[in-house]
Amino acid sequence: MLKVNERSYLLFAITVVLVGLNLRPIMAAIGPVLDMIQNDSGIGDVSAGLLTTLPVFAMGLFAFFGGLLQRTLGAERTVLCSLIALGVASLARLYFHGATGLIVTAAMGGVGIALIQAVIPGIIKRDHSDKAAQLMALYTVGIMGGAMLASSLVAPMSVVSSWPLSLAVWGALAIIALISWLIVSASPSSADSKRGTRLPIASGRAWFLLIFFGIGTSAYTLVLAWLPPFYVQLGWSGTASGLLLGGLTLAEVIAAVGLTSIIHRFPDRRPVLYTILVMISFGLASLIIAPEALVIPGLLLLGLGIGGLFPMSLIIAMDHLEKVSQASALMGFVQGGGYIIASFMPFIAGLLRGVFDDLTMAWIIMLVGIFIQLLMVSTFAPNHSLSSEDWSLKKTAVA
Repeated sequence: MLKVNERSYLLFAITVVLVGLNLRPIMAAIGPVLDMIQNDSGIGDVSAGLLTTLPVFAMGLFAFFGGLLQRTLGAERTVLCSLIALGVASLARLYFHGATGLIVTAAMGGVGIALIQAVIPGIIKRDHSDKAAQLMALYTVGIMGGAMLASSLVAPMSVVSSWPLSLAVWGALAIIALISWLIVSASPSSADSKRGTRLPIASGRAWFLLIFFGIGTSAYTLVLAWLPPFYVQLGWSGTASGLLLGGLTLAEVIAAVGLTSIIHRFPDRRPVLYTILVMISFGLASLIIAPEALVIPGLLLLGLGIGGLFPMSLIIAMDHLEKVSQASALMGFVQGGGYIIASFMPFIAGLLRGVFDDLTMAWIIMLVGIFIQLLMVSTFAPNHSLSSEDWSLKKTAVA
């Protein structure tokens, strides 16, 4: 297993970031070149929404199997196989870039992402629990950094070469992460790597965390899928709209990096969450009221807010852990159901765009979701863990 205490913490942290870099390009690269894809393949708005909906749905569905694979293969081997799946899915788009090929590779990438996201938090909690919050923030920096690179570079690359190559090139990130993962991994078959608990289906609190994560991630998937097409429809070029998404994602990265330095100062996470959700609310309001006049302040607020909300949602879930062995089960459950919820938002936005020829209604629906989260935050009191009474661990523990 990974023995962080005996290895370089820096190397482990770098590897976590490299793995995170692979978890969004397969989706983030679509939006800036969506017009090209639609023109060449004939994909409509609803099918275009599926290119983001399917990987996110797969991320949710297969996250539930993270604990099972961890007990079968071990956590390290699960990450290894998932990185291979991600690399193959991206590289395959060079040759399979028709409607069916894009959808199949999107689903395949979603499976790989799901399993990594279900297992990585458990490895972090198991091997470096004293710095778990900081490592989780760094991990999300990698995730958002991958989205930023893909969204910023895919359109210029497609002009120089072709859009299939600009989608496939991100498989190189998987190869780099795979090499780094092999370096920091020792014995994937370790018994410790295969321990875990079953999903906390009976816990109302776990369901509450799932819904909170799902609503927040819906904002991320909605922006990722439809922000560039929204501005293209307003007259922006594909490159400009892609750079706009890249700038928003840069703000997300800055927010996640900032969390690594301040999160330990806030054992009560609620003030941070309130601030983040208010920022997202104003960002969405800007898209609704004056998307061009308020483009800079609106997207800056949106980027900083979403960039903070994603890691905070994961950190809050980990705060509820009473035992390290619960990590993969709880994170798999929260992310599994949460991503399934979030997967519907790009699809719904595609439907709304087809009906109204506009995305304003999608931004409004998302704003309502953020208001619901604001009401939920008050329940996140410090030192609230999922005890055996909440989780029924005595009934679900795995020997």
